[in-house]
Amino acid sequence: MQTIKPNDTITIKLMSGEEVVGRLVEEKDDMFIVAKPMAIVNMPSGIGLGPYIFTAQPHSSIPIVKQNVVSWCLTESGMARKYAEGTTGLKLS
Repeated sequence: MQTIKPNDTITIKLMSGEEVVGRLVEEKDDMFIVAKPMAIVNMPSGIGLGPYIFTAQPHSSIPIVKQNVVSWCLTESGMARKYAEGTTGLKLS
């Protein structure tokens, strides 16, 4: 298993079924602190990213309690690139 460290783009699967992609700020015993979390959403053209919390400040770091998490991992490279482009506005090649 790969080590997950701060600044990695991670995917978190919640007990509710939601899948969240974000940049890990910090892992604590009971929670993940995630910057700019985005939810995976179904779109007519496939999967995409949408707001995880619609009313949060755009560049917030959000705590996600581990008690509500089923699993977590490093995000697949293509989705990590899509996440980075969506949250920074930069086009990555």
